[in-house]
Amino acid sequence: MEVMPKEIRKKKFRKRCLERLKEVSKRGTYVKDRKVLSRLQELILQMDARTIMLYLPLETEVDLYPLIKVLRRQKRQLYVPFMEGASFRLVKYRYPLETKRFGIKEPKHSRQYRNKKIDIAIVPIVGVDLTHRRVGFGKGMYDRFFEKEMKNIEKTVFVARTLCFSSQVVTDRHDVRADMIIVP
Repeated sequence: MEVMPKEIRKKKFRKRCLERLKEVSKRGTYVKDRKVLSRLQELILQMDARTIMLYLPLETEVDLYPLIKVLRRQKRQLYVPFMEGASFRLVKYRYPLETKRFGIKEPKHSRQYRNKKIDIAIVPIVGVDLTHRRVGFGKGMYDRFFEKEMKNIEKTVFVARTLCFSSQVVTDRHDVRADMIIVP
């Protein structure tokens, strides 16, 4: 039997997971998202996280907007990705938001985060393998960001509406690793 190269295994795994996420995102997302948000809120309170890295969700990702509202009222510092080339930098979350490449929303103009300590980074996933490394959309933006900023991030939490898990190693050493994974 021929062994499939890891790159091909990862592509096939990503494709299967994306199909599953699209299917799962057709119904019951409110309840699934609320379960994840509730657990995230508990974690943020337990850690007393003041500086938080979030993402602005796509349709298949856990909707963080209700959590963002709560965290803003609590006067926590929120940072989101701002795409630049093959990676992104973090900028302060603020309005107005505009839709950019890949349908991702970003603040229009915002101050950049400057090597501050991030208490918790909340990262969307497509899937994970047994090493708890992230399989994302395949652009490598989070991997490049984390490679530079890992030293400034205390805890990395992956979130998804469903856990798509590979019992084979499909990720590479440079792929982002989670401290915790939260799914409904």
